Amino acid sequence: MSAKQELEKKCINTIRFLSADAIEKAKSGHPGMPMGAATAAFTLWTKHLKHNPQNPSWTDRDRFVLSSGHASMLLYSLLHLTGYNLSMDDIKNFRQWQSKTPGHPEFRHTPGAEVTTGPLGQGLANAVGMAAAEAGLAAQFNRDGAKIVDHYTYVMAGDGDMMEGVSAEACSLAGHLRLGKLIVIYDDNSVSLAGSTALAFTENIEMRFKAYGWHTQRVKDGNDVGAIDRAIRKAKKESARPSLICVQSIIGYGAPCKQGSCDAHGSPLGADELQGAKAALDWPAEPLFHVPEDVRKYFRKSLARGKKWEKQWQEILQRYQDANPDLHAEFSRRLSGKLPAGWEEAVSSFPTPSKDMATRKASETIMQSLAAKIPEIAGGSADLNPSTFTWLKNFGDFQSPATTSRGLHGMVGGEWSFLGRNIHFGVREHAMGSIAVGMALHGGFLPYTATFLTFADYMRPPMRLAALMGLRVIFVFTHDSIGVGEDGPTHQPVEQIMNMRQVPNMTVIRPADANETALAWRMALAKTDGPTALVFSRQNLPVLDRTVCSSAANTQQGGYILWESAPDPDIILIATGSEVPITLAAARELAASGIKVRVVSLPCWDVFDRQPQEYRNSVLPPQITARLSVEAGIGLGWEHYTGLAGKIIGMGSFGASAPGPVLYEKFGFTTAGIVKAAKGLLGIK
Repeated sequence: MSAKQELEKKCINTIRFLSADAIEKAKSGHPGMPMGAATAAFTLWTKHLKHNPQNPSWTDRDRFVLSSGHASMLLYSLLHLTGYNLSMDDIKNFRQWQSKTPGHPEFRHTPGAEVTTGPLGQGLANAVGMAAAEAGLAAQFNRDGAKIVDHYTYVMAGDGDMMEGVSAEACSLAGHLRLGKLIVIYDDNSVSLAGSTALAFTENIEMRFKAYGWHTQRVKDGNDVGAIDRAIRKAKKESARPSLICVQSIIGYGAPCKQGSCDAHGSPLGADELQGAKAALDWPAEPLFHVPEDVRKYFRKSLARGKKWEKQWQEILQRYQDANPDLHAEFSRRLSGKLPAGWEEAVSSFPTPSKDMATRKASETIMQSLAAKIPEIAGGSADLNPSTFTWLKNFGDFQSPATTSRGLHGMVGGEWSFLGRNIHFGVREHAMGSIAVGMALHGGFLPYTATFLTFADYMRPPMRLAALMGLRVIFVFTHDSIGVGEDGPTHQPVEQIMNMRQVPNMTVIRPADANETALAWRMALAKTDGPTALVFSRQNLPVLDRTVCSSAANTQQGGYILWESAPDPDIILIATGSEVPITLAAARELAASGIKVRVVSLPCWDVFDRQPQEYRNSVLPPQITARLSVEAGIGLGWEHYTGLAGKIIGMGSFGASAPGPVLYEKFGFTTAGIVKAAKGLLGIK
């Protein structure tokens, strides 16, 4: 073995035992993958990964996604060794309170962690979004001799990632889109937490990915640096297809009794087994957290390389700016996350009187104006454009130029191109959400998705992670209630809105008419620290006459007094979305009978709850306890506003198949039903 090979072996073992020591000290963690995949990770990080540890947010860095987030110590070891702002004390505090090394990688928490990976498969699907964003920005901004967007997205994934359905959805789309800058290293160790993968997972992964349109390779020895290096080089040359490299590794490599078994997967090795592993790999038992000086020097070469790479890029960027000042300004703005000046002017308003209009249809009008003004808006639906109305007209399909277009509509310049802004996600709700999250993580895009509200259940993991990471993603949901009608209870959301409202940092807006819809879009675009769910109706709704109702502008406060018959009401009626017009009609009937009534439109709970107490009290005075809420969804949770003395008109069951108006009548969402409930609350017969 040459001196170079000896040093590389030492480096790899440093990764292994830095990880294992941290897990042992924490008495918690997953040592198997860090020990088994250390060679592949070392090869990627020291021979291929373009990054600058001194500037983790450098725009043209390669992205590295550890999709198997439970193997977080593998990432933390690499970050520490290559010179990121992650100290040895941080390594020693693995999984401890307020440490920079949590149990699973967290975006914006650990320097160099590109994404919060927890549920398996999410990181891999996010990486598809990152690669798509890279392709889109490169198509728009690169010029001959000046590639300012030119980087790879690398993923390390395990057997669990490959089992998850979201990886199948996302990788199928990645193959269709021919995302050649996406390279997945599959740690193929044939072991999962419960035992051998043969218990439940015997498919041929290579054949599966070939069927997706991927370039595939296999490395039979997971400890062969040269073979892994050659495979990555070959993958980088394959520009027209994403690449999968199956690396056959041994989980828990070196542990005398546990390597190759599930016992090495999800818990510390134990003192004796760890000492046995160190002896087997000729590693000193003491000191713990040992990093030989020559190893440290080898890894820290990443600092000089990263500085050089970024300097070279800055020189290219300067030439680009000199030759293309307007493009450079737009590129910089896009990456900053700042919207174009005056974008608010693109938010449409709807005059009254106007023809009744579904809020999904109002949203379509607004989206066209916004897309023309804000070029980073891009996205699509899960094969539901004709129903969600989220197609960006005249902005083309996001498709690989290497794919034959076959004369389909929406093409840019007659051919498919990554310049298109309409992404065809197909019937893949879960991957759609995860890919949009990846695009937001990459930067340069403001992604949106669209599907029916009842299918939000298929998208919960990426929505939750978008909220956890504080990402600006817009999730559009239409067909928002039992008003869907004849499609029946499978397609009628009942519990979804309330479920989403419980997610921290998720803004959920259910507008009552076209003008509240316009303001809902403005709120979604203005929010920079988390996702927004926009919930729209299928059925037509009246455009409320604002000459007799409060201005829709108050939507931006989350809730407001829409109408009242007197300033000191006997009862307050609170409603959202499709139920607001019905509630307003009931309020006027109550007022005609001499009852002083106020109607509050409450399209967004969390925004309203963040308003000053004085404002909230002005809308919902605490002394007025006669409160009635109306929403065609599950009622549990409305006690937050009605109090125990109030009454809730909501759904206590699933819906049914019938025309929407019939369902509203049968389930009590009528003017007469609201009037009766309000009078009952006031003790009036």
